[in-house]
Order: sequence, then C-alpha cells, then structure tokens
Amino acid sequence: MSGELHVIFGTGPIGKATARCLVSAGKQVRMINRSGKASHLPESVEVLAGDIYDQHFVAQQAQAATSVYQCAQPAYYEWTSKFPAMQAAVIEGVAQSKAKLVVMENLYGYGRSNGQPMTETTPFAAHTRKGKLRAQMSEQLFAAHNAGKIRATSVRASNFYGPEYQLMGDQVVKPALQGKKVNLLGKADVLHSFSYVNDIGASLAILGTDERGLGRPWHAPSPAALTQQEFVAILAKVLGKPVGYRTVNTAMVWLLGRFIKELAETVEMMYEWQAPFIMDSSAFSKTFELEATPIEQGIKAMADWFRN
Repeated sequence: MSGELHVIFGTGPIGKATARCLVSAGKQVRMINRSGKASHLPESVEVLAGDIYDQHFVAQQAQAATSVYQCAQPAYYEWTSKFPAMQAAVIEGVAQSKAKLVVMENLYGYGRSNGQPMTETTPFAAHTRKGKLRAQMSEQLFAAHNAGKIRATSVRASNFYGPEYQLMGDQVVKPALQGKKVNLLGKADVLHSFSYVNDIGASLAILGTDERGLGRPWHAPSPAALTQQEFVAILAKVLGKPVGYRTVNTAMVWLLGRFIKELAETVEMMYEWQAPFIMDSSAFSKTFELEATPIEQGIKAMADWFRN
C-alpha cells in the first residue's frame, strides 16, 4: 500500500467504484459520508463520517491527500438549493491544500444536442434549471483552476448503469428478474448513451493519479449509443428469458411527480429520452488508453449484482 492518501466524498456506486480502482492500484483510500458507514468495499478502505458543507472539515481532509474526489450530491430535489454551497465548500477546502480535485459531473449543461454527439468542447446551452446549475458549477470549477486556486479536472458521464445503481435496478433490472415489465422513459427507439459505473470509477481514479488530466473535463469511456429497446433485448439475452417493457411519457412523469419529489425533478430532463442523446468519449480513450466495458458484459455484471 503506497503512502498516498486519496479522499473520496460520497459512498454511492461511483464513489465505491473509484475506491476499488484506487485500492487495486495500491493507494490508501478514505471515503466520507454523513453516517460513517458503507458496505461492499475493500477492507483497507477507511469510511469516515463528516460534513461536506463545512469547508474547514474539507480542508482538514484534503491536507494529507494527494487527490480529493467529489462524488457526493444532495437529494435530486435539493440540487438547486444545496449543490452550489456543497461545491463552494469543496473548492474552498481543497484550495487550502496541495491536493488535486477530481469532480464528478454530468451532461446536463450541454442542453439539447439535436442528435449531434456531445464532446468535451460542446458549448453549454442548458435550457433546464438543473442544466444551467450544472453549467455554472462547472464554469466555477475551471475558473478556480485557471486562477491557480486549485488543480482541478472532472469526469462527465451519461445515464449510469451497473452494479449497485439502484435507479436502474428499481426501474429495469428488478422487474425483469421478477418477470414483470420494465419501465423505460420517453421513446424506446432513439439512440442513447449509457455509462457503466465501473468505467466512470476507473476514469476518476485515472484522473486522480495522472497529471495529464488537469484543467479540463473528460467524458468517461462509454459504449456506442444504443436504443432502450436494444438495452432491454441484451438484458433479456443475459437473463435467458423474455423481458417486456412499458414506456413512461412526460405527462405520466409529471403526474407521478405530484406524489414523488424525485420524479417531479425528472420532468424537465425528459428531453434526453425523446431524441438521440449521444456522448462521444473518444478523447479519454485515446489519451489514457481506457476502453469502455462492452455493453453486454456490463449488463451481465449489473444483472448478477441485483440477482445476488
């Protein structure tokens, strides 16, 4: 185990995938969440309770760290009220150390892509509240880097799939395992990029240990875009049994959102599921020689995890 300490805020599927990659590379890993508890982690990983909104606590953790990974986020319905304060605390805290900051981002800031593949140089043109917020937070992150306040980089990914990712588990994998219809959003026959949680974690770990990643965002290596119908067909093949599906349109999401706060926040993001939504991740693969996990392999690992 090397003397390098890598500190990860957040113990969701992405934080855990990042931790496993870092441990495999011989790094010392500390993970931080509110409870100080997390499962399905290598024994060597230390899990600590802490407050990410407290920049002094962040600074204390960053002081001994080689890299800090920001994989935490507020509840989906609290993004606009809490996310800016969370990121500000992380930037101010890390700025008091020599640690590198690696931030988990997403594609919301780009807005509608009109079927064109999104690259890291696609300009921000968000039309949603959460998209505008994400764009603003990314601009602030790299402004701090360019001002010499911190050394930062970020990973952007499309919609997640893989082991432990409960949203995909609840909507798709668990119903399929039970022989029920799975729930798909918007149109099932338009191309969509999906990002495998273990590939995202590998990307974060690489950026935390390779200076070439600094000063810009990177798209996590992701397989070629496919339709949700094709995704379900691969899942059926992996499970060895037919999988039916139903599609949920914007009106239905809005209606359900009157009773479920998280779903209410999904309404403005439905554009992602109504037209081709394609992410180009070739820059990362070319630079760091990491290829995306083949889609069938990733879906099998996801199905196995939820089955067990």
